[in-house]
Amino acid sequence: MTETPAPPMSLLAELTHRCPLQCPYCSNPLALEPRAGELTTAQWIDILDQAAELGVLQVHFSGGEPMARPDLPELVRHAVGRGLYTNLITSGVLMTPATFGALVEAGLDHVQLSFQDIDPQNAERVGGMKGAQARKMAAAAMVVADGMPLTLNFVIYRENVARVAQMIDSAAEMGARRVEIAHTQYYGWGLRNRDALMPTRTQVDEATRAVEAARTRYAGRLTIDYVTPDYYADRPKPCMGGWGRRFVNISPSGRVLPCHAAESIPGVSIPDIREAGLGAIWDTAPLFTMFRGTDWMPAPCRTCDQREKDWGGCRCQALALAGDAAATDPVCERAPDHDRITAAIAERPDVAPPFVYRRYANGDVG
Repeated sequence: MTETPAPPMSLLAELTHRCPLQCPYCSNPLALEPRAGELTTAQWIDILDQAAELGVLQVHFSGGEPMARPDLPELVRHAVGRGLYTNLITSGVLMTPATFGALVEAGLDHVQLSFQDIDPQNAERVGGMKGAQARKMAAAAMVVADGMPLTLNFVIYRENVARVAQMIDSAAEMGARRVEIAHTQYYGWGLRNRDALMPTRTQVDEATRAVEAARTRYAGRLTIDYVTPDYYADRPKPCMGGWGRRFVNISPSGRVLPCHAAESIPGVSIPDIREAGLGAIWDTAPLFTMFRGTDWMPAPCRTCDQREKDWGGCRCQALALAGDAAATDPVCERAPDHDRITAAIAERPDVAPPFVYRRYANGDVG
């Protein structure tokens, strides 16, 4: 069925693609946007006004590394003034007492801090920055000392999957209120590095048991979210809560997207916030309406009893694996292209190949 959309619950504000780290599973697009093309402070303030008027409840300041933007405290302050819940998604490597203090003064509500591993040597190898782990630990301590809620995010891949229990224990020791154990999803840079990142099913099963045991161990003390790898699932997840249903993403240069990878879909115009209002884009832009609801679905999704739960799965994953964004997500065991998943698992090399790292041609990283 086609539906009249409710307002988006959350705005993901990608302030910049600049970042001191070079993670090989980065969710940013392969073609990164340069500093010169980023929206101005005034433009972001206007976006926050539009989001509040539309009915958005939360704004997630992200990147790249959002703390590379010196106007971040001003944007947080404005969002708070408009009644938006503010969450900072950060690597923590640029956080100092001064920069964090400015965010506290601006009224920031929550920090989500990412880790490449709990093992410092491997974390810094993967992120490509010496000394990063100590900076992250210091950032976590600052947030906890302030009393601000802290979520730690650990991205899981074949080289760190055995340390899931240690990650959760460390999160509890650091004083986090929530920890997210998130297996790498394979699109963008994650797809480029899939063979180097993908764990075995046995490793995934062991990680799942570690999470279940930790949930018992830390019940009432620490919330543990667990994002499993799509390739080892029988059914797809509802990407972004359903296409154009709950989230709106705005890129550093003002492209408005249903998810951060949507601009990879060919043959559709990408809305620009500088040319149209956020409400009109959300309600009627072809990019947002093309996979909203269920009318677009092919067989077997069209008659599946899960169609209003998984909403067809990930459109960008369908494009990457099946070559068609309108295809059934190949993760689904019923999908005509499910063999693409089983082949990727079967062809996974026993020895991980070297990572392909993202690089900036002009050194525009901070």
